[in-house]
Amino acid sequence: MTGKTEQTAVTEALGYEQARDELIEVVRRLEAGGTSLEESLALWERGEELAKVCRRWLDGARARLDAALAQEEQGAEGDDEK
Repeated sequence: MTGKTEQTAVTEALGYEQARDELIEVVRRLEAGGTSLEESLALWERGEELAKVCRRWLDGARARLDAALAQEEQGAEGDDEK
């Protein structure tokens, strides 16, 4: 594996809170300024990766919640038929 591929695999293995916290730090550093163009671009790319990880976690949580609500609704409809 290349270094970039390894970093992506590690990023995707992060939990939501870990990715969110690191993303907050990346944003803080970018907003503070004082970094070179190259470092700023690297931070931006890292931030994009972390944002994708957070989005996947949130989308997954939303799907689980929707499924649970649909199942609960089906159960309630079944109870009404009795």
